[in-house]
Amino acid sequence: MKLFVGLGNPGARYAGHRHNVGYMVVDRIAADHGFGGWRSKFQGQVCDGRLGSGKIMLLKPQTFMNNSGQAVGEAQRFHRLAPEDVIVFHDEIDLGPGKMRVKRGGGNAGHNGLRSIDAHVGNNYRRVRIGVGHPGRRDAVHAHVLRDFSKADRAWLEDLLTGISDGAPFLAEDDIDKFRNAASLHAARPAGKADTAPRRQEPVAASPADGDDRSALQRLLDRFRR
Repeated sequence: MKLFVGLGNPGARYAGHRHNVGYMVVDRIAADHGFGGWRSKFQGQVCDGRLGSGKIMLLKPQTFMNNSGQAVGEAQRFHRLAPEDVIVFHDEIDLGPGKMRVKRGGGNAGHNGLRSIDAHVGNNYRRVRIGVGHPGRRDAVHAHVLRDFSKADRAWLEDLLTGISDGAPFLAEDDIDKFRNAASLHAARPAGKADTAPRRQEPVAASPADGDDRSALQRLLDRFRR
């Protein structure tokens, strides 16, 4: 058995926030793969199903983000799972919007949900890091993650949720390469490309010289006649 954990904050006011992308992932997996209904357990919402040949429990901690480890630790101990059997889906500001990375172990990079999980189960669990972008200033991070995804984000978000759900059976079998491939197949474009590719610089017309009443187009044509 494996425990798939989606991080977020409970309640309708937080539902569309970038910080809640983990909830969105496990909700999509439950819907696409015919999992049972959600119920209250382990200080969270859980539902059960199968991915491939394995049994999976999905968990959405209801302790709020900063105390996520309480719910994760309780579920892990009850089912006697090793940390390696826990997979956590969470937002990642150090990745561009729509990018995804998978890793096991390592630091929490200041993510309070991961910090709480580390305290309860150690850090040798697998993380699926979902890029939501960085606002550019450290003091703006809190407001950035506690804000709804923008309209511009919706296309890549839908594609990525679909891809992660399609690849979830591979993740359950620890076939990370196939999981990544499945997730990438649904990208409408390379994730984050539109946000990182250099923009072509258009020439800026010079201000007309004193006494020169030619149009910008006429001045450009005259340059090529010289």
